[in-house]
Amino acid sequence: MEATQIEFNGNIWFWKGPAPWYFVTVPELLCRDLKAISGFVTYGWGMIPVQAQIGKTDWKTSLFPKDGRYLVPINAHVRKAENLAEGDAVMVRLEVR
Repeated sequence: MEATQIEFNGNIWFWKGPAPWYFVTVPELLCRDLKAISGFVTYGWGMIPVQAQIGKTDWKTSLFPKDGRYLVPINAHVRKAENLAEGDAVMVRLEVR
């Protein structure tokens, strides 16, 4: 399978659960494309490993499936490097291999 590249805009939101975390939700149409290839790349629980980029910062992470969509986790390293906070609009680039 060739690498699939996805680019989209979204807002950072904060999940206040037992393990708080920041995310950007992948748009619904792109989630359909990801779901179509998920069987080839997932390593369990529907998680999809990706190389992600916001601004000049890139990192390896995995997309979380949730309610028919995928979430991109935005860790503290990325938020600090790009000076990001909850509610900020960002352009996310993903590469699925």
